[in-house]
Amino acid sequence: MEQVDLKQLIEQVIKDMKLTNSQPGESEVHSSQEHIALEDGFIPDVTQVDIRTQYLVKNPEHGEEYLELKQFAPCRLGIGKAGARYKTDPLLQFRAAHSAAQDAVFNDVDEEFVENMNLFTVATQCDSKDTYLTRPDLGRKLTPESAQIIKEKCKKNPTVQIYVADGLSSASVAANIKDLLPAIVQGLQSSGIDTGTPFFVKYGRVAVMDEISELTGAEVTCTLIGERPGLITAESMSAYIAYKATVGMPEARRTVVSNIHRAGTMPVEAGAHIADIIKLMLEKKASGTNLKL
Repeated sequence: MEQVDLKQLIEQVIKDMKLTNSQPGESEVHSSQEHIALEDGFIPDVTQVDIRTQYLVKNPEHGEEYLELKQFAPCRLGIGKAGARYKTDPLLQFRAAHSAAQDAVFNDVDEEFVENMNLFTVATQCDSKDTYLTRPDLGRKLTPESAQIIKEKCKKNPTVQIYVADGLSSASVAANIKDLLPAIVQGLQSSGIDTGTPFFVKYGRVAVMDEISELTGAEVTCTLIGERPGLITAESMSAYIAYKATVGMPEARRTVVSNIHRAGTMPVEAGAHIADIIKLMLEKKASGTNLKL
């Protein structure tokens, strides 16, 4: 078997990875990192590539037009091939994105982060991440102990009750809550709307908000919850909001603001938008399909 020169192999990988962020039509497409000094054996961080600007097809027809369209679609299109296989760069990007998605689902939200946000923690009836993923029904119900904690620690009958849940992405909580939660609270308080005591729900599904609504007596309940991660981002968050939510109510009574992350709707911008939606709910006394935006 022919011996592989490791240094030569690494140099070839780096060369392949430079074929990115193109001026379409050139024989080779060079990365924005081309001028960065590379140490022997160093491969650029594939997680930092903006795939909207990455075009790896050699000698394309109508390449400039295609690249222009791609700015509005963060999909893995126009990544070229090496024979019948993917090129090294997009393959590593795909594997990195898949790993980030798995980490977001299976890792728990850092307890220190929750404490630093001045949130106390309650839990649903799921006793582990595996139970959470396989028993969605248990993620919709609080433990009796958690229900009692909410009764004791939360403001009674607030106009708006906001809380955070991990959902299917711990990464989204860490990435967005620091900006998103204060933006919503400030937007409501600027209009004289009182808010309840915020907290964190571990292993929470969306519908646990119905029990929380009944426990707190809130007029509007809003949960900020991690979305199922994809291969574009593992940090996306959604806000589910309902007017006078009750256990067993139809899903159509919920209003949703989704795609909250740094490459989607920025957390601060989303916070202001959510505050406006809540104000409208209070005015119209409705949510979900009954709310006319």
